[in-house]
Amino acid sequence: MADVFSKLGLYLQYPFVQYALIVGILIALCSSLLGVTLVLKRFSFIGDGLSHVAFGAMAIAAVLHFTNDIPFVLLITVVSAVLLLRTGQNTKIKGDASLAMISVGALGIGYLIMNIFSTSSNLSGDVCSTLFGSTSILTLTPVDVWLCIILSVLVISVFIFFYNKIFCITFDESFALATGVRAKLYNLFLAVVIAVIIVLAMNLVGSLLISALIIFPALSAMRLFNSFKSVTICSAVLSVVCAVLGLLISIGFGTPVGSTIVAVDIVSFFIFTILGKFIGGSRQ
Repeated sequence: MADVFSKLGLYLQYPFVQYALIVGILIALCSSLLGVTLVLKRFSFIGDGLSHVAFGAMAIAAVLHFTNDIPFVLLITVVSAVLLLRTGQNTKIKGDASLAMISVGALGIGYLIMNIFSTSSNLSGDVCSTLFGSTSILTLTPVDVWLCIILSVLVISVFIFFYNKIFCITFDESFALATGVRAKLYNLFLAVVIAVIIVLAMNLVGSLLISALIIFPALSAMRLFNSFKSVTICSAVLSVVCAVLGLLISIGFGTPVGSTIVAVDIVSFFIFTILGKFIGGSRQ
C-alpha cells in the first residue's frame, strides 16, 4: 500500500494527471446536477442515446483527421438532442422508439465508418478507448482543459440561473405550463445542456458508461434525502468524490479510468442504500 501512495505522489506531480483531476471533478459535478432531473423525469437513458451519437460523431471526426474534435462532436450531439426531443413528440414515433433508433443507428454507423476509413494500426484499442474511456482522460491538452472549464462553468451557471424553472418542469410539467412557464422551451434547453455534458463526459468514462456517471450519484442521494435541493447537493458532492477516488485508484493500480469510476459509484450506491434503510428504520 505504501508503494501505491508513493506512486500517486509521483504521478500527481505531472501536468497530465492534474489535468485529468480538474476535468474529472468538473464533469462529475455537471453530470450530477442534471442527473436528478433526468431520473425524476424518467429520461435516464437519454444519456445512452446521445453518447452513442457522440461516438458516431467522433468516428467521423477521426476519419476527417480533425485536430480538435470536440466542437464537431458537440455540434452533432446538440443537433441530435433537438431532433430526439422533436421526434419523441411525434405520435407516430414514440420517445423510446426514437431514442433506440438514434442510439443504435449512430453506434453502428460510427463503428462501420471507423472500420472502413480508419488508418490506425490499433483500431480495437481506439474503439475501446472511445467506448470505455480507458486512457483519453490522461491525454488531455491544455486546450481541452480550458474548453472543459468554459463549458462546465456555462452548464453550472445555467443550472443555477434556471433552477426554479428546472424544478417546475421536473415535478409537474402541466402545472408549469398553467403558470406560464414555457415547458417545451425549457425541455429543449435541458436537452442541449445534457448534450454538452455528454460530450464532456466521454473523455472521462467513455460513451458506454456515461449514463452511470449521470444516474448513480442521483439514485444514491435519493436513498438518504427527499427534497430536490438536498438530493441535488448530495448527488453533486458524491459524484465529485467518486470521480476523484476512481481516478486515484485507476492511477495507483493501473485499472481503466472509466470502469473504475463506475465501480466506485456502484459501491457508493450500495453503501447509501444500506444507510438509507438504517436511518429510515431508526426514524420510525
